[in-house]
Amino acid sequence: MMHLELRHLRMIKAVNEAGGLGRAADLLNITQSALSHQVKAIEDQAGMELFVRRSKPMTLSAAGQRLLRLAERILPEIEAMEQDLLNLQTGKTGRLHIAIECHACFEWLMPVLEQFRHAWPDVDVDIRAGLAFDALNALQREDVDLVISSDPEDLPGITFTPLFDYQPVFVAPSGHPLAAKEFVEAADFQGETLIAYPVDRSKLDIFKLLLMPAGIEPRTIRRVELTAVILLLVASGRGITVLPDWVLRGVKVSSDYITRPITKAGLTRRMYAATRSDDTTRPFMAHWMKLARSEPVKLQRG
Repeated sequence: MMHLELRHLRMIKAVNEAGGLGRAADLLNITQSALSHQVKAIEDQAGMELFVRRSKPMTLSAAGQRLLRLAERILPEIEAMEQDLLNLQTGKTGRLHIAIECHACFEWLMPVLEQFRHAWPDVDVDIRAGLAFDALNALQREDVDLVISSDPEDLPGITFTPLFDYQPVFVAPSGHPLAAKEFVEAADFQGETLIAYPVDRSKLDIFKLLLMPAGIEPRTIRRVELTAVILLLVASGRGITVLPDWVLRGVKVSSDYITRPITKAGLTRRMYAATRSDDTTRPFMAHWMKLARSEPVKLQRG
């Protein structure tokens, strides 16, 4: 029984290309004596000659031709696999499956991913809304690779990297009674229709930071999926809303809306990227973090 190794296939291919043992040894970076021993060993295993030594240049026998076809099929696959492993090791390839605990994050995330895919075309990118499942548990299970969240937790093996700070901003239709105020407070939401994303209130900034601590409940809460529809309803006088500052660059100069800080000091939140700690410094992950710090600031500044 023959015990073929990759070095045997590389030897067959090199001798066929070089036409002699001397040049083939140079291609393989071994001595001609060592190559001669390899040739003899594989021929002893095969029980027949693999090379026609009487010809100049040296050619393959029928058995050698069959091994050459095997080498030409297998060696490129091995080389491609080695390159893939090298790319993974050096961070050129990989997987970036993102879960989002934030409806409005698409406003800045899409420009980030557009730049990222040009810089890292071999990284597999996917997006999942992290609102329908436990995104952080999915991160620990390696179902996703990054979670965008404003609620950091102390979890083993998980690193929360700060991205940027933002302010939740009060938005109401122009002519709303609250337009007379310089800022709004928790009590101002009493009796109002609050238009919000279809998210548990514990994950909505306005409830988490202001209304729940103050024990204030709006008159009604209307759940709407899309930011554009929320703003359309506000402009039509159907209610008020609170949105992060990065989505309001157009609203601030529109006559259809008024925007006001929430509390005199304003509310400030921080957005984080949660990753498995071992992945945080991977080159493509570090580049994504850099983009995710800069793009939202561009939107915030208009």
